[in-house]
Amino acid sequence: MIILGSMLALMTLPVKAQKWEGLADTPQMGWSTWNKFQGNISEDVIKGIADAMVESGLRDAGYTYINIDDCWHGKRDANGFITADPKKFPNGMKTLADYVHSKGLKLGIYSDAGTATCAGEPGSLGHEYQDALQYARWGVDYLKYDWCNTTNVNPQCAYQLISDALRAAGRPIFLSMCEWGSSRPWKWARQIGHSWRTTPDIWCDFDSLRVFEAGYSQFGVMQCIAYNDTLRQYAGKGYWNDPDMLEVGNGMTENEDRAHFTMWCMMASPLILGNDLRNMSEATRNIIMNKEMIAIDQDTLGVQGLHYCDRDGLQFWFKPLAGGDWAFTILNPTRQDITCCLNWQDFNLTDREVSKLSTDFATKVYKVYNLWTHKQEGKTTLKNKVDRKLVVKSRDVVSYRLINGK
Repeated sequence: MIILGSMLALMTLPVKAQKWEGLADTPQMGWSTWNKFQGNISEDVIKGIADAMVESGLRDAGYTYINIDDCWHGKRDANGFITADPKKFPNGMKTLADYVHSKGLKLGIYSDAGTATCAGEPGSLGHEYQDALQYARWGVDYLKYDWCNTTNVNPQCAYQLISDALRAAGRPIFLSMCEWGSSRPWKWARQIGHSWRTTPDIWCDFDSLRVFEAGYSQFGVMQCIAYNDTLRQYAGKGYWNDPDMLEVGNGMTENEDRAHFTMWCMMASPLILGNDLRNMSEATRNIIMNKEMIAIDQDTLGVQGLHYCDRDGLQFWFKPLAGGDWAFTILNPTRQDITCCLNWQDFNLTDREVSKLSTDFATKVYKVYNLWTHKQEGKTTLKNKVDRKLVVKSRDVVSYRLINGK
C-alpha cells in the first residue's frame, strides 16, 4: 500500500507540504564520503572521521554534518524497508547515528529518486515514505537525493514527494537535491529543498572537464563557478545554490585549494569537505579552518557573491555582508601571476539584483582586512587614485573583508 501510494503520487503533483524550516539559515557545512572514498566506506571510517572532526576543531569551526554518500545500502527487507550493508555497517545505522550524535555532530545519508542509485544500489522510487520513515527511525539528519535511473520521472514531482515524505516522517531532515541543475531547480524548488545542485559532478581539477564515454562530464572548479555565478538571485536564507562538494586536500595545489575554498565562500555555497580528515596537511587544515573566511560564507545577510567584472585576466567579486561590510576577492584563474593596480573608485557599485546595497567608496571609508594573511592593510580612500599594487598569484586569490565605519 505504501509503495502503491508513492507510485501514484509520482503521476500527479502531490499535495505540497512545506520542507522542514530553520535547517538552512546559512549554507550547510560538513563532510561527505564520496570525493575521497567513493564506495570504500565502512562504520569504522565514519567513526574515525567523526573523531577527527572533533579533534581537529572542524566541528567547532561549523562543520557539523557527516554524510554517507552512495554504496551504504543493503537489501530491502520483506516489508520493503531499506537496510544497511551488514558487512560495511555491522552495527546498523541507528548505532552509527548515535555515535555521531554523541560527538555533537549530525549524520547524513544518500538515496536516489530513481529505480537505482548511480552506483546501482536500491533507489527510493516507489519507497519514498518508507525510506523517509526509516531514516527518521535511524536518527538521520540530512538526505542527499540523487537523480540516476529516473527515466520518465518528473523531477519537480519526485523532489516534492520525498520532501513531503521527510516531513511526514516527523524528524527534521535537511534535503540536498542533486539533479545537477538539469531541470533548473532554482526556478521551482525553494519550498521543496534546502539546497540544489547547479552543476554536474565536480572532480579534483582546477579548470578542465573530465569527459566519459557514457556521454557525461565532470567539472573542474572554474567550470562549477561559471555555471553557478549567474544564479545568485535564486539563493538566500533557507535555500542555496550548490556547485558541488569541496576537493580541497585531494591533490590540487595549495593555491588552487585556497582559490577553490574562497570562491565557495564568496558564492555562499555549501561547504561539504571531501578529503580524509584523519590525515591532512597543515596547508589543507589552514584553508578549511580559516574561520574568518568561513564567516563570509556563513554571513547572516545570506547573499551570494557578485561576479562584478573581469579585467586583465582577473575576476573581481563582491559579496555584501551583514552590518555594512563587504567581502572583496580578486581571482586569478590563469597560469601566470598577474600584477594589478587597485583604485577603489573603480568599484562604486550597487547590487541591484539582490541586496540593493552599494559599496559607495566615494563617500565611505572601509578598513581593509586580508582574509588569508589575517592582517589589516590600511583603509580605502575617497580619492580617485591607485591605492595599492597587488600581485595575484596564478590560480590563487587576494581576498579582503572591507569593514565599514571603523
